[in-house]
Amino acid sequence: MAEIKIKTSASFNKLRKRLERNTAIAITDYNMIEDGDRVMVCLSGGKDSYTLLDILIALRKRAPIDFEIIAMNLDQKQPGFPADVLPNYLKNLGIEYKIVEQDTYTTVTNKLKPGQTMCSLCSRLRRGVIYRLAQEIGVNKIALGHHRDDILSTFFLNMFYGGRLKAMPAKLVSDDGQNMIIRPLAYCKEKDIARYARAKEFPIIPCNLCGSQDNLQRQVIGKMLNDWESQNPKKIDSIFRAIKNVSPSHLLDKELFDFENINTKSGVFDGDIAFDEPNIDYG
Repeated sequence: MAEIKIKTSASFNKLRKRLERNTAIAITDYNMIEDGDRVMVCLSGGKDSYTLLDILIALRKRAPIDFEIIAMNLDQKQPGFPADVLPNYLKNLGIEYKIVEQDTYTTVTNKLKPGQTMCSLCSRLRRGVIYRLAQEIGVNKIALGHHRDDILSTFFLNMFYGGRLKAMPAKLVSDDGQNMIIRPLAYCKEKDIARYARAKEFPIIPCNLCGSQDNLQRQVIGKMLNDWESQNPKKIDSIFRAIKNVSPSHLLDKELFDFENINTKSGVFDGDIAFDEPNIDYG
């Protein structure tokens, strides 16, 4: 009875509308889904992918365009994986779905030494299976459940550990040039997704591979972001806006901006040139 109240309460309706609105805006901003698309939603069994599928189904009902949704799950043959949960859930939704069985678990555990992080290899193997299936069933968009916090975490991981200003794009073409990847939840906050998933009572399947390893760098970054948000809730929003509002001439990448040929007669006065910095410290 309590859960029914949550699902029908004003607070839940507000949460649902916010997630649907943010997803719709992201789709529109990056032209993620077009008329006639066949969109394959990768369903892992976690809160993010369940929410993505649920929101896309809701948006499709009132979208001004026509597109198909095909859900897919990769059964990696992890010990104890409840193989019946997702098929039963998807049957009840009444949508097209594919379950792919491939023992990537054994491959990952055999190749890595004890204590090594499994995420990278596991991700590469999953990606290969997903791309192959997309070609086999003729979908032209692959939707992943990454959200705003994933994008921010990736940004800081690349900056702190990789020396690069790089995050997760909302839309990209795969390295093989054959697949279009989209992230419709790019504007959605993880805490909203977590609340939504709890209220909807999705049958969550925990990951016992990378999810069971302690002290991963991503977990450290996640804690840092949570600490920042608890200190100043607007800080994370500001950082995310910054990723969308880049000034190449205020950075140091010569590949992004032609510093070599800038001079007072170049005629480059687009408001992006760094002549307005106050209190410059020359060291």
